[in-house]
Amino acid sequence: MAEQVVAVKALRKSYLTGAGAVEVLHGVDFELDAGEFTAVMGPSGSGKSTFMNILGCLDAPTSGEVRLMGQNVAGLSPDQLARRRNRDLGFVFQGFNLLPRADLLENVALPLLYAGAPAAERRRRALELLEQVGLAPWARSRPNQISGGQQQRAAIARALAAKPRLVLADEPTGNLDSQTSDEIMKLFSELNDQGLTLVLVTHEPDVAACAKRLARFRDGLLVEDAPVARRRRL
Repeated sequence: MAEQVVAVKALRKSYLTGAGAVEVLHGVDFELDAGEFTAVMGPSGSGKSTFMNILGCLDAPTSGEVRLMGQNVAGLSPDQLARRRNRDLGFVFQGFNLLPRADLLENVALPLLYAGAPAAERRRRALELLEQVGLAPWARSRPNQISGGQQQRAAIARALAAKPRLVLADEPTGNLDSQTSDEIMKLFSELNDQGLTLVLVTHEPDVAACAKRLARFRDGLLVEDAPVARRRRL
């Protein structure tokens, strides 16, 4: 039986506004096992980004339970949440978020620096990951010296640096052309085939079709959660 990575029960999230409390998630239940590849879709305002932020310990639920790797994260302190993010979670964003004055080797090694890994281990692991994503020749290049697709590959390598149990990708192809987008999704699929657990937020049906499972949000509710009917293999 696969290990359960995420278990969410009766998840609700409200924000205070000038007009009072606005609830953006209305009692969501969701489970994710190790090795799954799930695409999260929904129109703007559907709650999918809030859901992703809560899974990533970047936001806290108003009520309900969120368990990551069996641990209820509701009672964790800010420092404990930061350790959880650094140790067990990897993040890939639409805007790459690479440090402009650092080269790719330094960018990829950054999570290991935060984790206190020795310099030799940081370098070895970063070079290994750059090789894995096809960027070893550019290890000493800065982000502005490579293409957008290469920058996203570097961001994926960085997300993998600490060997996370779960990678969360928020619109990772949103700034890329269709060919480069396909290359990034092919890389994600290969990583998933190697056992990586992935949750990916997207607006693009072609991107979602590369996943194995689709979770669709609408008006703060999880309205669909099913295997992808016709998976797109690149």
